[in-house]
Amino acid sequence: MKKVFWIIPAAALAITQVSCKSKDKKAEGTTAVAAPAEEHSDEHENENTATFTNDQIKSIGIEIGSIEQKQLTASIRANGALRVPNQNKALINSLYSGIIKTLTIQPGDIVKKGQVIATVANPDFIRMQEEYLAIGPKIVLAEQELTRQKELNTGNAGALKNLQAAESDLRANNTRKAALEQQIQLMGINPQHLANGELISVLSLRTPIGGIVSSVSSKIGSYIDVSTPVAEVVDNSQLHLDLFVYEKDLPRLKNNQNIHFTLTNNPGREYDAQIYSLGSTFEDESKAVSVHAQVKGDKTGLIDGMNITALISLDKVTTPAVPNDAIVNYQGQDYIFMVTDQHAETEHHQEGKDSKPHDEKEPHDHAEAAKPAETGVTFERIPVAKGTSEVGYTQITLLKPAPDNAKIVTKGAFFVLAKITNSGEGEHGH
Repeated sequence: MKKVFWIIPAAALAITQVSCKSKDKKAEGTTAVAAPAEEHSDEHENENTATFTNDQIKSIGIEIGSIEQKQLTASIRANGALRVPNQNKALINSLYSGIIKTLTIQPGDIVKKGQVIATVANPDFIRMQEEYLAIGPKIVLAEQELTRQKELNTGNAGALKNLQAAESDLRANNTRKAALEQQIQLMGINPQHLANGELISVLSLRTPIGGIVSSVSSKIGSYIDVSTPVAEVVDNSQLHLDLFVYEKDLPRLKNNQNIHFTLTNNPGREYDAQIYSLGSTFEDESKAVSVHAQVKGDKTGLIDGMNITALISLDKVTTPAVPNDAIVNYQGQDYIFMVTDQHAETEHHQEGKDSKPHDEKEPHDHAEAAKPAETGVTFERIPVAKGTSEVGYTQITLLKPAPDNAKIVTKGAFFVLAKITNSGEGEHGH
């Protein structure tokens, strides 16, 4: 048992010595690899930075330039919505209650002014026409009675009160006829057509304006009255923008200024508009003033109530601008990438490691120091606000301070963003 007891510690000591030697040899063989690993950990200390070696920059095609001063047409970005004036909208109602007998429209249909969109049936319509036709003979009798009373009164054979009663009766019948005639006309019936005794039991509902049917709220067989709309028609020919501009920007606006806008949910297509009115009061409790602009050109696909994003063109000014490819969008925010001098700190850190006493260095430190360190460039993500775009350049406003002579990525910004957001980790090995 004693022999076994001493053999096990001896074997453990031998394994420990071999392990130490292998670790030394592994350390010698991996010295060049350890530095990048340390650099990689430093790289991600700031989640807004990414470091690329010179070889990576060359292979990916990243180009570096600076923020330039370009003469561009300055613009103001504003949000708003498409609106149709109330005088270009119509709710189609029936002035008389009844049952929908026919319905000839559906949402999206284009209708002309005066077009029949539905018919309404009600027996009461016939009673009103019947009364109108019956009032004619009453008026004839009233006129004859008045003539007779006048003759009697001239010969002092009749009472004055009978003459006055005949005059009052004739006036009442004429008034009733005029009222019935107006009501029948409101029903859409020409009173002259009733002379032949052809009574109409079904009324036609006509649209008062031309446009597009935006909604139909009734169906065949449903009961409607004055408060029940049958359909709504919108005339998009008078479509305009309601924009909200902050107080500080209002003095830079004027009538007839051009506006380029896109739909918030479909930014791929651009439309044009022109300012025709500037608001004079603040909207609700905000410091925004409404600006109204008439939509120009093709209005296909534009509907009342759509949200839009607009650029209001101002005069040409010299403004900071970068190439369009220098800007990337991530989670709704626009960014550019600025070159930082982070590697100066890395070199200083390396010098501090080499300045320790000679007797503390490992024997292979001399060979490691003789190898040149691999250099690279670190880029920092800088948020910006975009302005107008012209001739391949986009106006920017820095949302974070940067040096006047800052260098930025002008091409290949997407790859830098991919590395920062860890979506391009597969490229690290290049």
